[in-house]
Amino acid sequence: MFIKNIPNLLTFVNLSFGVLSIVEVINQNYFASAIYIIIAAFIDRYDGRIARRLDVCSEFGKELDSLSDLVSFGIAPALLVYFKFNFDDLGKLRLVGIVALLLYVVSGSYRLAQFNIKEFEGIFRGIPITVAGFILSIYSVIAPSTNNLTLISVISLFAFSYLMVSSIKFKKI
Repeated sequence: MFIKNIPNLLTFVNLSFGVLSIVEVINQNYFASAIYIIIAAFIDRYDGRIARRLDVCSEFGKELDSLSDLVSFGIAPALLVYFKFNFDDLGKLRLVGIVALLLYVVSGSYRLAQFNIKEFEGIFRGIPITVAGFILSIYSVIAPSTNNLTLISVISLFAFSYLMVSSIKFKKI
């Protein structure tokens, strides 16, 4: 019984790191927030593989994974980028930053829902939310939190929003 639940336990760990990332954004500890998202990405890489290897794949696990991914690679990285790069400094353009944040989360949820209802054919249409969140987290670790990068950060959220819902094909690695 325990072995059958290992993939779901890993998914819950992924979700937990996503929530911890959001807590660290609230505490203004952006480095820790990004590291938690990166850890979640590595865990997410293996929950499905382990489920397939143990032959315990289920619709429940698939849905649980998507919900966890939305938190860990959708909401958490969007909030991290929004607050680390201080979108409030956009002044009258602050609304553009809020729209970028919301569009990123909405696009990620749309992409996850699309993925869940289609048969996987070995390639992804649109960039996976895990990859988008991982890249935004790496960017957050590497880039200094200066106002000079606020506009680039907004553009990054818009770009990843588009890439997640695009029909561009990405090979699974």
